[in-house]
Amino acid sequence: MAGSPALLLLLSLGLCCTGAQGQENTMEARFFNRTMKHPQEGQRLELECTSYNSYSGVSWVRQDKDGKLHFIVYISMFSRTTYPGYAKTSSQFEGSKQGNSYRLVVKSFRAQDQGIYFCITNIEPMLHFSSGQPAFFPGTSNDNTPRFYCTMTMWVNLSCACLLLLTAITITTTHCQRPSSA
Repeated sequence: MAGSPALLLLLSLGLCCTGAQGQENTMEARFFNRTMKHPQEGQRLELECTSYNSYSGVSWVRQDKDGKLHFIVYISMFSRTTYPGYAKTSSQFEGSKQGNSYRLVVKSFRAQDQGIYFCITNIEPMLHFSSGQPAFFPGTSNDNTPRFYCTMTMWVNLSCACLLLLTAITITTTHCQRPSSA
């Protein structure tokens, strides 16, 4: 029976890590116009992020073709927006919230706006990432998409494994230092 708390702790860590790995299904980023396949130069592009938790704000980020992430806007649960440099408005983007949907509008889609768009929310104690929505001109491809997902999955798995190992070492050390009762 002395091992029961340790077993519960290990099981809860397993559930925590599984939740972190499975979190890509909890939020979805997509084109607001569901029939759209590719944006056109100069077009108004609307994206939507549906979040299962409307009590947290959402940040929109874009991964460019080189794999770099660019912060676009933070939209609070009260629909207040914050753009880079703590600006309240942007000449290129609009952010809004309607119900549990967080919207991003690219006012005039340009070549430098191409990339994969994600929304991110912080629900203590984890960051939750949406699925990515590719937005490229027709005929343009992005070879970095699988690398982003593989890298993310690798770091989540490695973090969980390290946390599990640290917990096991702590439990073993604590258990082994107890005086034995004969």
